[in-house]
Amino acid sequence: MSKFLTELSKQIHTEVIREVIEKNYASIMPVWTPLQLTWVNSLYRTFHDYEKYMIVMYLLKTTFETYAKNLTTLNYDEYFNQFEFEIEKINVMEISKSLNIAKETTRRKINELEKIGVIKKINKKIIIDRNTWPNIKPDDTIERITRFLSTLSKICVAEKKISEPFSNEILKKICKEYFSFVWILYYEMQFPMLLGFKKVFGDLESFHVNGVCIINQALHSKKHDNSEMSKEFYLEKYMWGDQRGETGVNAMSISDITGIPRATVIRKLNKLLKEKFLKVDNKKHYSSTGHHAQKLLEVQKITFDNLSKFTARVYNLCLMKND
Repeated sequence: MSKFLTELSKQIHTEVIREVIEKNYASIMPVWTPLQLTWVNSLYRTFHDYEKYMIVMYLLKTTFETYAKNLTTLNYDEYFNQFEFEIEKINVMEISKSLNIAKETTRRKINELEKIGVIKKINKKIIIDRNTWPNIKPDDTIERITRFLSTLSKICVAEKKISEPFSNEILKKICKEYFSFVWILYYEMQFPMLLGFKKVFGDLESFHVNGVCIINQALHSKKHDNSEMSKEFYLEKYMWGDQRGETGVNAMSISDITGIPRATVIRKLNKLLKEKFLKVDNKKHYSSTGHHAQKLLEVQKITFDNLSKFTARVYNLCLMKND
């Protein structure tokens, strides 16, 4: 029996998605940035340590890549029905270089993950025990990212780039059916974002705190219809311009949102004020200055490039499945 192949002319290209995101920047930003903040919040709350989470992400990603090289894809249930998951290896030097973490810090973090039982060495096997970190099961992440992809597909239809939108249900089904493959793409999108912002801010706590302030401004923009607004005007009006009369966010709220202890939040806020990332009003509400706008936008560009790649691959999986 012959196998039907999806017409190549129907495939959706990364460049098309990137064009749509850029053109509809003012509509997409207030939707995309809270989604990312929620993911970073869950990242921090899992171990109260970004780098430990990133090490686990890295180990899972490299293991999924090994499966992919051997033409094997795990679906969501196949992966999460196993409480213990064997990974290929731990190479401290490779992890240190890939995640831009000092070698000795990497070794210490791995030892700490072993101490709390996340990583286990049984004979010659290396096991990740997910019972010790239940927050990692990404039901909420899948729900949020597929809802975003569905919304973006409607914008693509309006822009006449694709013929029909993708429903949240079909996107969720595809992400779960091809879980290990989709999660490689997802991590390939998130790793450069975390590493890029870590380089800009010096540490991920500062990035996280600053992100809450920027996203608060993006959410304020959602109160208005900015669909016809250019990217440049949107950034000037809501991100980098004079925010007098607008509500910033205080240290207690930042701590509640992120899970970072208030004392640490205050210390990072003072650092961000000194480095002119943020400004503060007489009510102790913090907002972005736009002083380092170019650096932030360079990392955002890379993130949106990877988001476009991720989106196109998932959409094409949906097309193949429908066919």
